[in-house]
Amino acid sequence: MANSLKFNETIINVGDTIRVSYAFNEKGKEKTQDFEGIVLRIRGMGVGKSFTVRRMTRSKIGVERIFPVLSPFIKAITIMRKSKTRKAGARFIRNKSDKEIRERLYT
Repeated sequence: MANSLKFNETIINVGDTIRVSYAFNEKGKEKTQDFEGIVLRIRGMGVGKSFTVRRMTRSKIGVERIFPVLSPFIKAITIMRKSKTRKAGARFIRNKSDKEIRERLYT
């Protein structure tokens, strides 16, 4: 299992809070949208490498999205907050509250 990935000279680790800006076409116009959340896991190698990002909505519902690393639709990835986790996957946060996640990942 991979613990990190490299995207345009940016090294992203499992547990980091990132913002993914991706583009899509809607009615002939190209729009960009941001998805900000915690990286749960990084899997695969080479062309098939992908990463899963989880965020909480305003109504406290968890939303996960899988992004392929080599997708032409990803415009930018920015790291909002680095974590101190040593695990290969942060899937354990699915059953935790926001406070428990902050305590576990960032302290």
